[in-house]
Amino acid sequence: MRATITAIMVAAAFGGLVRALPAQQAGAPRTLTLEEALGLAVPASPSLELAKAAVLRARGDQYRARSEWYPQLNASLYFSRLLRSQFEGFSFGGDSDSTGGDDGSGTDALPFGRKNTYGLGLSLSQSLFAGGRIAGQSQAAAAGRRTADLGMRSAAAQLTLDVVQAYYGAIASDYQVLIAESALAQAESTLKQTEQRRAVGAQPEFDVLRARVARDNQRTNAIVRQADREVAYVQLKQLLDLPVDVPLTLQMNLVDTTFGDTPTLAQLVKKPVDTSIDNRLAVRQASEAVVAQEGLLKAARSQHYPQLLLTSDYGNVGYPANLSPTNPTYFTNWNVGLGIQLPIFTGGRIKGDKLAAEAGLSEARARRLQAERYARVDARSALASLDASQAAWESSDGTVREAQRAYEIADLRFREGLSTQTELLDARLALQTAESVRVEAARALLIARVRVALLDELPLGNGASPASQAPQMTTAAPRRQTTAQTALPGTGTTP
Repeated sequence: MRATITAIMVAAAFGGLVRALPAQQAGAPRTLTLEEALGLAVPASPSLELAKAAVLRARGDQYRARSEWYPQLNASLYFSRLLRSQFEGFSFGGDSDSTGGDDGSGTDALPFGRKNTYGLGLSLSQSLFAGGRIAGQSQAAAAGRRTADLGMRSAAAQLTLDVVQAYYGAIASDYQVLIAESALAQAESTLKQTEQRRAVGAQPEFDVLRARVARDNQRTNAIVRQADREVAYVQLKQLLDLPVDVPLTLQMNLVDTTFGDTPTLAQLVKKPVDTSIDNRLAVRQASEAVVAQEGLLKAARSQHYPQLLLTSDYGNVGYPANLSPTNPTYFTNWNVGLGIQLPIFTGGRIKGDKLAAEAGLSEARARRLQAERYARVDARSALASLDASQAAWESSDGTVREAQRAYEIADLRFREGLSTQTELLDARLALQTAESVRVEAARALLIARVRVALLDELPLGNGASPASQAPQMTTAAPRRQTTAQTALPGTGTTP
């Protein structure tokens, strides 16, 4: 019976069946595919919102920098009321004082001491020569805009990888719970048989104690796996902005490394792998940072040159005796000016700006060199991780079958009294280890494939080294996997 249960579990977990584990809490669970999770993550991602804000800010900076190439035209309309004037009571030789009515002639039309003034004006300014300042600022702003666009693509790629890791992590935790509970059931059965034999004098007390300790250890492991599963599902729900108390049923074909159930990823992994250093978004962003710093250095150096500015002001001014703007005669003022500004002494400000800009350019070039080196290592690491994961996945299949067969033989020998309990416990431990490694091999392989497919757009250093990605094939007891490290295929339901 135990062998039958184990065989069914192994076939369901590793035979490529798409299945859903039973819900562990009340309420109808929500079925969630990986394709749906990828769609839900986009509007729920703060990182994408930050990237969008960065793009919007870069667009604003670009508009602001380019605006200085064009004329600046401003209009003004104003009204002023004189409350007290130095010209009160002063006569200009006419029949009325300066605060009299406005007949459009004589001294009444003079602006001195008039109580009401209306004005309408237009001002125009155009930079004719700025020594390269506008060109440098425009260059820096354009590079900033391109950097922000690349950052948006990089954030989207990172979000895709995060969702894949979280989704597979939740499914992996389901299978680890299933494996732990199966091992616990086997330990319970072994303990029951040992106690029965002890009752008739066929087993020593030591074997009973040993079986009870093994059962208690498996119970502890099952509790730990259940807690890990709870955390894994909470992390997935938070990533997708789903209510924490809503149960989820996840569906995924564990052995389908072509992502047949997820068209988005299936299309992604079909494209040729691009490991070119120059095409990595992180390297391109570093190159754009160099371009931006070169523009800022050009702007800083422009302060040594004269600034040539063309200005023009046009205005109509009227002085009505009352508040009505339609009564007075309006007088026109229009002037055109050409100004040159040349710094003579600034106390070292220009030199300081140049030094800061040169330092920024040197730093940007150094960061680009760093990015190129890290990208080269990161590409090799991703490819090595994929190769190691593929090899581990292929070898784990045979290991599970052999461990399953060995456990069935050990169980039969123990029930027939032909072997010791130690032999049975060792076989059970080997089977549990092989099953856990199989799950981790599937997780590592699928994540490695997605990582390599997104390699040119992912930030640098987002993946682990090949040694940490590839599952360790060992006969030792499986180590506890934290939910932050798991992410794989399978199916399951949130507890």
